[in-house]
Amino acid sequence: METATSSSSLRDLQISKLEKMLHLNKDGSPDLTLASKSEEIIWKVLILDSKSTQILSSILRVNDLLKCGITVHSLINSKRSNLPDVSVIYFIEPTIENIQIIIEDLKNDKYDSFFINFTSSINRSLLEEFAKSVSLIGKSHKIKQVYDQYLNYITTESNLFSINQPQIYYKFNSNTTSENEIHNLVNLISDGLLSLIISMDVIPIIRAQQNGPAEFVAKELDMKLREYLNNKTSTSQSTFTQRPVLILLDRNFDLSSMFSHSWIYQCMVNDVFQLRRNTIKLIKTNKDGKEIIKNYDVDPKDFFWSKYSQLPFPDVVENADFELNLYKQDAKEITNRTGISNLNDIDPNSNSTANIQQAVEKLPELTNRKSVLDMHMDILSNLINELQAKNLDKYFEIEQNTANTDSIKIQKEFLEILQSNSEKDSSLDKLRTFIILNLVVDIPKEYINKVTSIFKESYPSLDLAPLNYILKFKENSKLNITNIAIDANSQSNSHFSNESSSALLSGLSSKLYGLTEGKISEGLSSIASRIKNFIPEKKLTALTHIVESIMNPQGSNNRYLNITDDYLYLDPKSRGHSTKPKRQQYNDSIVFVVGGGNYLEYQNLQEWKQEQINKNISGGGNVIKSVTYGSTEILSPLEFLNECGRLGEN
Repeated sequence: METATSSSSLRDLQISKLEKMLHLNKDGSPDLTLASKSEEIIWKVLILDSKSTQILSSILRVNDLLKCGITVHSLINSKRSNLPDVSVIYFIEPTIENIQIIIEDLKNDKYDSFFINFTSSINRSLLEEFAKSVSLIGKSHKIKQVYDQYLNYITTESNLFSINQPQIYYKFNSNTTSENEIHNLVNLISDGLLSLIISMDVIPIIRAQQNGPAEFVAKELDMKLREYLNNKTSTSQSTFTQRPVLILLDRNFDLSSMFSHSWIYQCMVNDVFQLRRNTIKLIKTNKDGKEIIKNYDVDPKDFFWSKYSQLPFPDVVENADFELNLYKQDAKEITNRTGISNLNDIDPNSNSTANIQQAVEKLPELTNRKSVLDMHMDILSNLINELQAKNLDKYFEIEQNTANTDSIKIQKEFLEILQSNSEKDSSLDKLRTFIILNLVVDIPKEYINKVTSIFKESYPSLDLAPLNYILKFKENSKLNITNIAIDANSQSNSHFSNESSSALLSGLSSKLYGLTEGKISEGLSSIASRIKNFIPEKKLTALTHIVESIMNPQGSNNRYLNITDDYLYLDPKSRGHSTKPKRQQYNDSIVFVVGGGNYLEYQNLQEWKQEQINKNISGGGNVIKSVTYGSTEILSPLEFLNECGRLGEN
């Protein structure tokens, strides 16, 4: 069994497992372009359902499928042609509906050989029913494989995953959710985590926040892992040097990060546009005022996204300038060597000189680089236009200064922003900032009433249900949960100047605009470096503080140690009940939030992990190797706002 090691990411692992499945679960390279002459090439049909489509489409593209010998891929419930001479791979959920469709395909001899792969484990009764049905129609010889793949999770970044369960925060916090529904949700979430753990080939120590959904999931998962270990005939040796820790948290431990405005490139793209399963939905307005929707796929091979998505956007702009200049140098070197004035003039079928041949060989790589850069220039250009039109930097500034600025002063500053106008409607951004203000600062009732009145007067169509929920949440919360967020927010100082930021944004926007549609312009680096003057210092989110206190207690502060000391401790390998542990260090962790996660927490964790690695290289600190972050669903701030709105209506 393959294992997730510190040197290989979760995404690499999932890609490897999916490609092996497409290679009929055989060892060896699934890439037909690398196949030896003696190896028989088998062309195949791939059948998916909605769940497996989401899993696969997040990390593999059509070209990847073609390399693995997939000539046709279809949905299982669609109208499909008979291909009686072709092998078929099913990658589907183990449901009765899917099983019935496979039985019909067998009856009709729709395909030659059947290779069946379930996204998660099929229960015994359904498997027995399937085997009985196949036997009755006399087609068992056509079924070559039946595999439980344990791939029931979606990976969109190197170490980021979700189990794609929507509206979990609403369901767990709504008084309309029945006890039976809660039990079913806990079962679904623990099944998703079980898939991840088996896929990674590890049995973690479980630490979980108590008195909530995280505790329910932890106990259910503990039972399932014990059952899995009891049924497992042999235990493979994981390449982890020690067992990882699985840290389970309830979303209520810190709500402020879900509403935050961020300057990290990936976070901003998800906030301002829409980022779903590695597809960016860009909404632009043309000269006539009409909206144009453009979808961009972020491929795992996108070099620019891989290198820079975790950086603040001024750094991204600066690096975009660097990458463009690098591209121009490489293109110029090729054209100078060949005597061709433009790369487009190169004939890929040419058999000319060695220089021309070399140019032909480099052309695909250069063309791909240019395409990727053009895409990100378009995204950056439109991103900055949105920032300007909504004055988003102002909300970011308020949120950064919330906990380390005088409360009266911050309230005054927010009132000024609330009553200011912007080119585009920014009422939802103002509402998000006010919610954060309420979560991390004790605000007088009179001030809340005043702000609410202004919202109603200035934005009559704005739904204030999310604010109502947050106010009630804070009032009813028995534990002082918001103090975690206060501590996290007080870790840094921000250096902002509204006048300078607005002027620089304007200049940056015009510069970036010239880079789209393949145009190249100069001078971005100096603008981007000046913008850095008002980027705040780095800080840890509340979640990262929690993870640090569990993984590296010697390097954590007492406040968070006292919090995590009370977390549930479960060891699925132990006999009987697990005893409360002494504080210990972990090299690897899986962090999972029940009720919604975000890119801000993911990027903050990865940045912290890298700092720990750097410390270890220089001879200090615990050896932190890998931190994988996941949630029931990765949400944008507006999506989470809508969930809170539903709760506010109740």
